[in-house]
Amino acid sequence: MVKFDDNRKKTTDAEDIIESARRTHDSASKDAALHYRDQFTSKAIIKRDSDVKIKTADELIIRASTMKESKGYRVFTVFNAIIMLFISAVTLYPFLYLVAQSFSSHTAIAKGLVTIFPVEPNVKTYMDVLSEGVFLNSYKNTIIYTIIGTVSSIFLSAFLAYPLSKPHLKFNKFLTPFVIFTMYFYGGLIPNYVLMTRIGLYDKWPAFIIPGLISTYYVLLMKAFFANSPHELEEAGELDGLSQIGVFFRVVLPLSKPIIATMTLFYAVSYWNNWFNAFLYLPTKEKWPVAYYLKTLIAGSFSTNDPGATADKAYLSANIRSCAMVLMALPIICMYPIVQRYYVQGMMLGGIKE
Repeated sequence: MVKFDDNRKKTTDAEDIIESARRTHDSASKDAALHYRDQFTSKAIIKRDSDVKIKTADELIIRASTMKESKGYRVFTVFNAIIMLFISAVTLYPFLYLVAQSFSSHTAIAKGLVTIFPVEPNVKTYMDVLSEGVFLNSYKNTIIYTIIGTVSSIFLSAFLAYPLSKPHLKFNKFLTPFVIFTMYFYGGLIPNYVLMTRIGLYDKWPAFIIPGLISTYYVLLMKAFFANSPHELEEAGELDGLSQIGVFFRVVLPLSKPIIATMTLFYAVSYWNNWFNAFLYLPTKEKWPVAYYLKTLIAGSFSTNDPGATADKAYLSANIRSCAMVLMALPIICMYPIVQRYYVQGMMLGGIKE
């Protein structure tokens, strides 16, 4: 009878230990869930004695804005506003000057009368440029090259950066320096030209995209972002039965919108402004991007060896540079506001360690 009671007591103690471990695990899981809820829903927990009250970020901002500002802080705000206005004016003036010059007459430009407002406004230069069928075809080529190149570069850079962000990856300590090595040492212009010719890509549009398909610097930015992302969410995806590819597409990429938007802007600008690859690999005029077309147009406008140059040609040569720069910058300027809310966040999250 005593032995039976001892066995029963041991069984009860074992059940108590199991129950205690379960409660501890549940408590830790609850704390982790609250932590990530606060992190991803932008809420803060304010503790007052024994009360716990959850305030949203908007409520905290309103409360902070009603606090009395010190005299030093007000002085700092005024000087900061003045400095930022000055920097904005210095940055904006060259572009406004280009726009004004592109709409001004050749005579006004020659006399130096143009500031940030057009003098003798006209659209003759734009009409001359846009009336060229080659220009519209080059614009179409640039849009196609930029879309295909940007999408391909984003996915390939992400595919490379994600495994490099995992410390437990086999041979990772050798692969990362190998990738960084390519940022400092380049194969050379002539070997690349010979390679493109040998593999049959000369005078074909992929030759414009492939040389800049992956940027090592952008890969390192994405690697830093992935390394700082919450690994618990990836583990939760694996527990739900997702493969590594599934975790990457269904967990990692949806959480990486800031860095993806930032890299999209960088790659798009790179492809949009690229003319050197077309100069090397695309001799056919119908395959030129708009950057290379405008570059040849500007170079032609400076040619003074043509004795048959007309007055219209001379007129075009005076402000064609401004017109070309405005046409080149306009799509990127329109694109920037779309990704602006992700831009700063993506750059910061890629360089901060917790």
